[in-house]
Amino acid sequence: MNLDKVAHLIDQATLKAKPIQQKDFPDLSLQDAYTVQRKTINLRLERGEHITGFKLGFTSRAKMEQMGVHDLIWGFLTSGMQINPFSEVDLNKYIKPNAEPEIAFRVSQPITESIPLKDVPRYIDKMAVAIELIDTRYKKFTFSLEDLVADNCSSAGYCIGEWQDLQEDISDLPIALMANNKVLEQGCSSAILNNPLQPIIELSRLASKVGVKIAPGHIILAGAATKHIPLLKNNEITTQIDKIGAVSFRTK
Repeated sequence: MNLDKVAHLIDQATLKAKPIQQKDFPDLSLQDAYTVQRKTINLRLERGEHITGFKLGFTSRAKMEQMGVHDLIWGFLTSGMQINPFSEVDLNKYIKPNAEPEIAFRVSQPITESIPLKDVPRYIDKMAVAIELIDTRYKKFTFSLEDLVADNCSSAGYCIGEWQDLQEDISDLPIALMANNKVLEQGCSSAILNNPLQPIIELSRLASKVGVKIAPGHIILAGAATKHIPLLKNNEITTQIDKIGAVSFRTK
């Protein structure tokens, strides 16, 4: 089976909210997996979506342990994934939706090469609290690193709170993920590579290797600081981060 067919299978699983089995296609190398990922994004672009940014995965030990993998990964965000704050999310559009808390950053200058940590304020002007909705397109929520990358790192939606000016010291902020005002997961921003700004550096390195440009206005989700929680109907999901703010959406 060629990689175009693999991308088509994953894309159709996304559109129809019907999971596929990894056995439906052969083992992929990591390079193959990123090729499939980009092909699935291209199918979205052909339907009129546009790239709005990028996400990092496995930037915390909690997520690595939860998913049983140990490598940093990245994927794309598109306009079709955007969830407006306080809006309702129809869970019937997803297979096995989960939510995780994030810190989002807004790019102000093009990033075309690997940048050092000290230069982050030159390229990032805003930050915000965010929720990422993740959803596997596979029948079982277990997969290899390559399977996950091919599936665009399980990215399915994102909800971003009010933008505020970038703060350079955000490495020790309490984070809570709540359902109906009940805290289900809590952690600290230091769990994100010890410094939530570090994923920006990692993304600049990884993207520049494959010639992907990070443009002004693009969003970067730095990765979760806690384990994810399953999404259930008729809940209000909230992420709250000390000194940054809170954002919520409802499920139906």
